[in-house]
Amino acid sequence: MSLFFSQITQFSWKKLLLVSGVSIAALLVATGLPKALVASDHDDGEVDTKGRNLNLTDLYAYREKDQNPNARDGDLILTMNSNPRSIARQQYFFSTNARYEFKLTRVGDKEATPTGQEDITLRFEFGAPNDRNQQPIKFTVVKDGKEISTSNMRTTALNEQVHINQLGANGAKIAVFAGLREDSHFFDVEQFFRVRAGALGTAPAVGFRGPDRAVDSFKGYNVNAIALRIPQEFLSGKNGAKTYDIWETISLRDGNGKYQQVERLARPAINEGLLTSNSLLNAFNSVPPTADLSPAAAPIAAEASRTLKALGNNDNRTKALFGAFLPDVMRIDTTEASGYGNALNQKGSPIRGRMIKDDVIDITLSVLTDGKVKTDNVSYEGSNPAQGHKALEGSFPYLALPN
Repeated sequence: MSLFFSQITQFSWKKLLLVSGVSIAALLVATGLPKALVASDHDDGEVDTKGRNLNLTDLYAYREKDQNPNARDGDLILTMNSNPRSIARQQYFFSTNARYEFKLTRVGDKEATPTGQEDITLRFEFGAPNDRNQQPIKFTVVKDGKEISTSNMRTTALNEQVHINQLGANGAKIAVFAGLREDSHFFDVEQFFRVRAGALGTAPAVGFRGPDRAVDSFKGYNVNAIALRIPQEFLSGKNGAKTYDIWETISLRDGNGKYQQVERLARPAINEGLLTSNSLLNAFNSVPPTADLSPAAAPIAAEASRTLKALGNNDNRTKALFGAFLPDVMRIDTTEASGYGNALNQKGSPIRGRMIKDDVIDITLSVLTDGKVKTDNVSYEGSNPAQGHKALEGSFPYLALPN
């Protein structure tokens, strides 16, 4: 935690706006609380044709043994959450007209600039639910241009005992879960907007609520989750890679049967933290990481740069932030313990993935305010009745059972 962003100079109090995990429609004009409380890519880039089941919320990537000491050494867990604000005791479904994909690049050097090269794609397509609310799954692995596919999988319906799908591929055993789980994100979003308004001078200055009054805005909600347990030796390739860049996407099928990417997510809060225009946020969501710093993405980069400078960053600091966070991928060096703030490379970019209980909000607040604000006083377990999540499951897929 103390390492996170420590190499990107010192930041003022207002810098918490950049990567706090909040989708900000008008970053520089705080007018009180928004109609919808959103965070960590929850509901970013809304358009009329993009329903919530086409909206990514969080990406987790970690070594399984760091979550479960009894697990087999060498397995990685990848988790994609979508469909934010799913209310308790209600069945929700994955889109039958979309592809949900994890994309991975093998990285030879943890200091290397991300390339956005798709060495491996892990693709999920869902069919219509049956009378038991189970959806069939077509799972496709595209590895170094070769395709492995199976349709003998299904989702777990609400209130059903967890169903784990298995795929054998080149001698490796891949486990797949898809279904409703509790939303694992935790943050006092309401108070954040009050703090933000005070920091921008448009409302009285306030701090975060104390532990006895802080509210977890995600308590009681569910998400659609896709989780994989995958052996590292299956991913590593001929060169035995131990470091990977990972991102996730959702692509929607058009009337001609072609797929257009409509959503993309890697590290929490990069796109929605730096971009203020909904149109540019949608543009960012539609392109691959290879385009993040390209001439074609100049309007996106320009707005992100204006946001950074409006918040007090000089040219050098803006350049450092761009170098640390773009292209936007989540890097995981599997040679050491997983954890979002556990280690950085020389550019100041996190390189140990992200675990379920990692408090990305506290990490961000503490470092970006130079220790002035250490916490929003919300934790995964919670310290008062207005917060707290269920206990994580002891085995794959680890996410807590749905509400």
